[in-house]
Amino acid sequence: MGNTLETTFSNRNLRKLIIPLVIEQLLAITVGLADSLMVARVGEAAVSAVSLVDAVNVLLVSLFSALATGGAVVAGQYMGRKEMEKANLSGGQLLLFMGEVSLGVMVLLYLLRGFILGVVFGSIAPDVAAYANRYFLIVEASTLFLALYNGGAALFRVMGNSGISMWVSLIMNAINIIGNAILVFGFHWGVEGVAVPTLVSRVAAAVMMLVLLRNPKLPLHLEKKFRFRHEKRIIRNILLLGVPNGVEGSMFQLGKILLLAVVAGFGTASVAANAIGNTIASFQILAPQSIGLGMVTVVARCVGAGDFDKARAYTRKLMRWGYVSTLVENLLIFAALGWLLRLYGLSQTATDYAHTILLLHGGIAILIWPLAFQLPQTIRAAGDTRFTMLVSSASMWAFRVVLGVLLAKTFQLGVLGTWYAMFVDWVVRSVVFVLRYRSRRWETKALQD
Repeated sequence: MGNTLETTFSNRNLRKLIIPLVIEQLLAITVGLADSLMVARVGEAAVSAVSLVDAVNVLLVSLFSALATGGAVVAGQYMGRKEMEKANLSGGQLLLFMGEVSLGVMVLLYLLRGFILGVVFGSIAPDVAAYANRYFLIVEASTLFLALYNGGAALFRVMGNSGISMWVSLIMNAINIIGNAILVFGFHWGVEGVAVPTLVSRVAAAVMMLVLLRNPKLPLHLEKKFRFRHEKRIIRNILLLGVPNGVEGSMFQLGKILLLAVVAGFGTASVAANAIGNTIASFQILAPQSIGLGMVTVVARCVGAGDFDKARAYTRKLMRWGYVSTLVENLLIFAALGWLLRLYGLSQTATDYAHTILLLHGGIAILIWPLAFQLPQTIRAAGDTRFTMLVSSASMWAFRVVLGVLLAKTFQLGVLGTWYAMFVDWVVRSVVFVLRYRSRRWETKALQD
């Protein structure tokens, strides 16, 4: 990207930033698809078990990714100010903070394993419960490494060097897929065949990130002698921007987990359809989600330099890119949807549910997903993370969860009711975030020290 401290990004520079992000997100989702396809060979109960536990794992990914992105905004704003010593220090403090938080989370997960599998997921079939328990025990051991990988990836993105995180992701996902194929098809393992490679791949990714970040030629890098000491000023800024971001991301996924307990009560076909729907739906929003990650880098740098005219101009440009890409990718998925669903070999009931879910999700995403989820990335990158946290959490609980339960159970719409409620949540978010963006109050929330 040339001079990493610049706040002027040509279309070529933006593509160089965003295309690796698209590939990285595509790889992550593809592994999820490959996992579910491979474990489908074990049976529908195994698909349901992996999808239930992966809801917890998605919560962790969301938590660590959001914490890392919020913390990296601190480094990005320092880079915009050309205060590189503070930027470097904030990078090291972010990784230290992520490591400490993840160790605490991992301990809690194992302590609460019985509650999560036996209470949160509600009444599930005995074979599903047995598969879920074995998968949980292995995969949650990767919590620390998942956090460090996300922290490193966020730092490379804020440098504008998303190619590095893309290559690390490529290697991580290659380890995962090859390991799945060997253990599931070669050694005929069950859910362990997709759990072990996940653990190994995350360990490898974390180690690669830490090694790469020690390169002193990088604008942001770790000191050769890493200091396990907290810098109060830097940690305070990471907490101010990262914690609201992390709370927002984890609350979002927690709502989905609670709804999974509702969906589980409608039978294995509904759980399987919901799982497949979530996996393929991730492809339907892949491009605007990746562009949103790029917006964090661009806007944080502009805000750090105090150039809000550029921040708004890049936001408008990248929102246009988001809408065009959402339209294109969903048209392609609609064309291939029947073939994709046949790959799973599920029951006709599960297939019909998944088909309806994905047509609705894609069609509504074309209209409002970028406003609901891409636009607030600008607001977060400017430091207005508490506002986005409050709005997102309130909308999620009121509409996605409460309304979802009402539609699914009271109005007897089943698994489809939880998705209808999600679309209402999108509409509310998009209206509030557009109003906040146009008010320009987010322009007053940059780092003050």
